[in-house]
Amino acid sequence: MAGLNVSVAFFFLVVGVCEALRRISKRLLSPGAYGCLARELAGSLQLCTSCLELRMLVEIGPWGGGFGPDVVLTLFFFLFAIHGASFDGASANPTVSLQEFLLRESNLAATAAKLLAQGAGTGVGWAVTKLYWSWELTPFHLIQNLIASECSSSIRTSPCHAAFVEGTCSFLFHLVLYKLHQSHPMYRVPALAAAVTFLTYTAGPFTGAFFTFRCSGSSFWDYVQVYWLGPFAGMLAALLLHRGNIPRLFQKNLLYSRKSKYKVPKARAAARAGGDELRRQRKGEKSSAEPRA
Repeated sequence: MAGLNVSVAFFFLVVGVCEALRRISKRLLSPGAYGCLARELAGSLQLCTSCLELRMLVEIGPWGGGFGPDVVLTLFFFLFAIHGASFDGASANPTVSLQEFLLRESNLAATAAKLLAQGAGTGVGWAVTKLYWSWELTPFHLIQNLIASECSSSIRTSPCHAAFVEGTCSFLFHLVLYKLHQSHPMYRVPALAAAVTFLTYTAGPFTGAFFTFRCSGSSFWDYVQVYWLGPFAGMLAALLLHRGNIPRLFQKNLLYSRKSKYKVPKARAAARAGGDELRRQRKGEKSSAEPRA
């Protein structure tokens, strides 16, 4: 279990460094630059390093460390809960940034800046994790370095099936995100962490917890189809089901008819209709009783 303790210490070190980066950049940068650049970069860096280390534990831990999937799933839940509590509003997720753009909550420039910051954070996280593995602090890292040159694709089924799995997970994730959007963070953070853990466990055997273009077995188009187009299609389906329209593209509601916000009880509506009829009758009697010139 010594190797697992080193990984846990690495997780907390990364979270502490990214939290320090967020606090320093929040003081030095304008709110716009912090929200679009520094916050997303720090969140993506934190998420990427954690996912890479978790992927290593998932692949090597069961036979190299003797612990089962329950340990890894527990780490998944707590890490995603920590991420949700410490991200300070960052999504570190391209589909969430694109969703905000389609909802008119973010303009094109801000969305492009978020996507670039997420890509940069992911690249820095990959480089930092590779450097950390090169130190070989645990037997896990030694094994990881030995098999790194012969890694296989994380897509373990047909590209169409894998894209469907990723799209379905994205669809369910965004529905949960819509449902919990206005909830208190005390309830939203663990609920989202539990949902992400369940979806990761479900999709893991088909698409893995993380991917890299350098592994053999799948083409660049396969990765684009599975990890980009699939989640984007799932996000669009969840947005359309939740709202009935896509505000950035069209305003017409395709699924739901607009109804009055305030419902009038049937008894009150009947009484109101009867009162209107009585007033009309009285008005007619007064007009007929007026003397003619």
